[in-house]
Amino acid sequence: MADDDLAIEHGIPLAEEPGLGALTLGGFLREVTQRHGPSEALVFHHPDGRRESWSYDEVWARAEAVARALIACGTGKDSRVGVLMTNRLEWVASAFGIALAGGTVVGLSTFSTPGELDHLLKASGVSVLLFERRVLTKDFAATLRDLEPAIASAAPGELRSAAYPFLRTLAAIGELGGDAPGAIESWEAFLARGDTVSPERVEARAASVKPADPALLFFSSGSTGKPKGILNAHRGVNIQSWRWAKTYDFAGPTGNGPPRTWSANGLFWSGNFSVALGGTFASGGALILAPTFAAGEALRLMEDERVSFPYCWPHQWAALMADPHWAAADLSSFYYFDKELNLPQQQRSITNVWAEPRASYGSTETFTVSTIYPVNTPREVWEGTSGEVLPGNTLRIVDPETGRTLKRGETGEIAVKGPTLMLGYIGIPSDESLDPQGFYRAGDGGFLDAKGRLVFQGRINDIVKTGGANVSPVEIDWALASCPGIKVCKTTGVPHPTLGEIVVTLVAPEPGHPLSEADVIGFLKPKLASYKVPRKVLFVEAGDLALTDTAKIKPAEARKLAQRIMEEMVGG
Repeated sequence: MADDDLAIEHGIPLAEEPGLGALTLGGFLREVTQRHGPSEALVFHHPDGRRESWSYDEVWARAEAVARALIACGTGKDSRVGVLMTNRLEWVASAFGIALAGGTVVGLSTFSTPGELDHLLKASGVSVLLFERRVLTKDFAATLRDLEPAIASAAPGELRSAAYPFLRTLAAIGELGGDAPGAIESWEAFLARGDTVSPERVEARAASVKPADPALLFFSSGSTGKPKGILNAHRGVNIQSWRWAKTYDFAGPTGNGPPRTWSANGLFWSGNFSVALGGTFASGGALILAPTFAAGEALRLMEDERVSFPYCWPHQWAALMADPHWAAADLSSFYYFDKELNLPQQQRSITNVWAEPRASYGSTETFTVSTIYPVNTPREVWEGTSGEVLPGNTLRIVDPETGRTLKRGETGEIAVKGPTLMLGYIGIPSDESLDPQGFYRAGDGGFLDAKGRLVFQGRINDIVKTGGANVSPVEIDWALASCPGIKVCKTTGVPHPTLGEIVVTLVAPEPGHPLSEADVIGFLKPKLASYKVPRKVLFVEAGDLALTDTAKIKPAEARKLAQRIMEEMVGG
């Protein structure tokens, strides 16, 4: 429904959208458990080869156990509880358990360096931290004790920290070994706290939670450098979960029944939580949890578990197809697999005709998509667009400087509001995160065509999207400010065929100071998560970096310069 020729488009009213169920996380889990109780919901393969499977009934029971333990720990309404884990059974039990207890789930990235984790803990104000002790080479128990030495001497549940003034309780999955645990208690001991708490108290807590209450606090890099905490309400999170089951048509006429979903992307990211967990549960499917990504291991798991919906990012597909086992793998179970994905000729076991929902636009601020076309939409309908506006949403294109709504066909900044819009950024007033009309201004450029479809045209700000994650160039440049030998630097993104973009840093060295790419990357590795470390460092003269009138490096010009240098390197 168009407003004359202005670039503003409304989705149908939310009340007219079919297929939505309960709109709190606790209510969502109760509803899918009532529908699919004994069906397999989660599968996890332990490092020792042991396969563990939970039904929906068991997910409910495990979540309820976490809720009882949290109540025993003293968590109250809207208490923030951090979850620092890879994809594993306890992550799911923790998230729903926190919701049943009336708290807010704080998803913390396991990619975090010590400095990044310190920022996340301080910004989020968690009172309880549930974490996985060891992730690959990281020992988060040791990291936490380094960040706050009082953890080593405090009793469980009695931490008093000046650095993290709200944090009282820490519980770890994994052996604590011979280390003095201090304030860190085992997962088993944490759950045992709830033995004296009745299920009726959990029921009362869950009943008090309303769709407008805070549900999830996830972090995403922003133009200010440090990751921003994005607070989403139960309603928005659950609307999108129910929607994804419909968008992918898991139970519809073109579907193949409830999916067996595989994903190695962290549940602390909104897309994975919403699609892989939410969409799978909404349709009664099973989620095969992979804590980390390794192509060969992923292929074996997909075969063994007869995965029908492999939820991968483009760079993961590239790695899978390059793996020696790809050609011989039996992937005949793949159904929810995009027929338009460019498959090598030798993989002949995949015979589906299903087509991924290809045209979409969204962000964590809208808890994934604001516009999309559903699965199997004909190419002639979606091609060249980013989809149509979803129910309840209003999208408009505005002048980035004045906020004036433009006309259809004119390129400007994308602005959106609707039922899945975030409650806000933590620590930032709403008038600084939303415009006077209550729209989220995305910093992305695009236009609305004559049919009301969004056409996304690229970033207005300079955030780099790489491998499904957002990376703030400002954060990297801040980190490099103390690197010896750097006079001027500017980080940007360069297009990449599988990652979308790669992070590239332009560096003008100090005169007479030898500096190599390895020097710069080596300086950053201990300070930043691996996906934020530049893939390439390009050395330039300071005069090559175009400045604004206020002596700031122009992001668009830096991006063009980096792309030109990269193209010359390939051509040379």
